[in-house]
Amino acid sequence: MATFETLKLDKGLYRTDLGFNAELEKADPSENYKGTSLENLDAFSRQLKRFNIKVKGKDSSSVEKFFQTSDSAVLFPEYVSRAVRQGMEEADILNSIIATRTDINGLDYRTIYSVADDDDKELKNVNEGSFIPAVEIKTKENLVRLQKHGRMLTASYEAIRFQRLDLFTITLRQIGAHIARSQIFDAVNVLLSGDGNDNPADIISAATPGTVTYEDLIKLWNAFDPYTMNTIICSPEIAAKILALPEMKDAAAGLNFHASGKTVTPLGAKLIKHKEISGGMLALDKNYALEMVTAGGVQTDFDKLIDRQLHRAAITEISGFAKIFKDASIVMSV
Repeated sequence: MATFETLKLDKGLYRTDLGFNAELEKADPSENYKGTSLENLDAFSRQLKRFNIKVKGKDSSSVEKFFQTSDSAVLFPEYVSRAVRQGMEEADILNSIIATRTDINGLDYRTIYSVADDDDKELKNVNEGSFIPAVEIKTKENLVRLQKHGRMLTASYEAIRFQRLDLFTITLRQIGAHIARSQIFDAVNVLLSGDGNDNPADIISAATPGTVTYEDLIKLWNAFDPYTMNTIICSPEIAAKILALPEMKDAAAGLNFHASGKTVTPLGAKLIKHKEISGGMLALDKNYALEMVTAGGVQTDFDKLIDRQLHRAAITEISGFAKIFKDASIVMSV
């Protein structure tokens, strides 16, 4: 059996349905290294160790280190993908607004929903032998709309070959941050307008146009039943008005904000600033409102990257969003 030091690497690892990481783990299972000094490394990290490639720290390798052998060059696209994913995670507020992530192997996906009227939602005693209330599960009429977001690398290999990987990683993380912001825009749009299956968010109005009062927050909080308002997305202007409310400016809250930068949360809900929300607040129960659908994760032009054709190498991710329960998100116009 091949070990990580003798494993043959080639482009074919990227061309399978499993993907590079899964194929590498399949060829060199991490479970074989339990109880050794390598047990905390995955298969990719073991390959970096094999070729003495250091991707971070003051002693990080240069980009050309990946291309010293044909085997080590195969690792470069995965390094790029991981750095981009890291940037996406750092700039990501999606974890604060999605209930679940679904990864698919194609471009067509139809999600499900439950059909229940108000009578079905009531808690009722079920006597022995009597009818048990049913909730019907159906597939939605329209497919989830998937979008491709990405960036094109335009640097030449000669321009970056001597650059340290630590610095190059920062550049790739910035690409990931741009992709994440595009996905956030899509997610907010689906929460507001629906996913094409006649399920836009319900709209309620603030008491006085152009202002936000504590009573408005109470009204918004009270509109969630049987869900819980645990997240509010609003523009920076509306967020400032919320934080300026007398109820948000008690001494303990102010001390915490000055010390850590963490704002007091209105009625226990996490407050998220987003410039695409204008003229109101989007509130939701993040446990029941939104499903994120991805098709294969971060994708790279691995052929071009391995062959050092960085001047036209695309980095993309395909994703889309579907509303799970319509009543789990509500908009308050201000």
